[in-house]
Amino acid sequence: MPQPSHPSSRPDFSGLWIPLVTPFRGGAVDHAALSALTRRLADDGVAGFVVCASTGEAAALDEAEQLAALDTVQAAADGLPIIMGLSGYHLGKTTAWVRRLAELPLAGLQVPAPHYIRPSQAGLLEWFRTIADASVAPVLIYDIPYRTGATIARETLLALAEHPRIRGIKDCGGDMAKTRALIADGRLQVLTGEDHQIFSTVAEGGAGAIAASGHVQTRRFVQVLRLLAENRLVKARAEWQPLQPLIEMLFAEPNPGPLKALLASDGSMSDELRSPMTRASDALRDRLVALNARLSRP
Repeated sequence: MPQPSHPSSRPDFSGLWIPLVTPFRGGAVDHAALSALTRRLADDGVAGFVVCASTGEAAALDEAEQLAALDTVQAAADGLPIIMGLSGYHLGKTTAWVRRLAELPLAGLQVPAPHYIRPSQAGLLEWFRTIADASVAPVLIYDIPYRTGATIARETLLALAEHPRIRGIKDCGGDMAKTRALIADGRLQVLTGEDHQIFSTVAEGGAGAIAASGHVQTRRFVQVLRLLAENRLVKARAEWQPLQPLIEMLFAEPNPGPLKALLASDGSMSDELRSPMTRASDALRDRLVALNARLSRP
């Protein structure tokens, strides 16, 4: 059977990528709201989308729902590239899912360490290499030890950079020395996944960000990254500093609760999450709505 066409194995992951929320209404995925959100973000100048990441509550979606969400985003993304998030701890099941995703024209797969198991560095090398071997799309390592329980060492990441399909990293590792070493090495594009570190990581040579906060005030986030790419630090800082209170507030309670509350405030989606995730408090929602309104004034 002929292989489907796919983006280049050396993609450009630079810029602002949005790890999309998954809107729900009455317990089901709200595809109309997801489509409208994707179109609005595409118009606002984002580089691309990540579907079924932690912000998208992927752990609460079954495989059919994940594929349906991906179809909706692809139809609404106006040709922008899409990365598919995945996770797991069973290598055989995970690689089988990767092979199923190979039928789709994805810009990449976002792959974390196996959660709960806490393997050795040798085990992490086997995990990522086996998944990358099975993938048609480029692989973006998701280094997020506070979710997986596994710390990926600098030497392990540099060894994984030798694999031809491992092309980048979503960096939530909390170790700026490791981040700087990866930027200096240059083989992996480094995207911060910690929204409050966007300015510092990109200013030091990172490629961009995968930022949940970018769902709102999107054009300002895009402008910050453009100004940094142009080495216009003073103007970038002026755009960035007003965003910091918003970022802090969006993560004051578990993500994506506060983000969904803010996105739902204009009626474009329901303020609904799947258990055990819960809605943001009313007090936080009200503060977010007020702050976002102030940021939106000319």
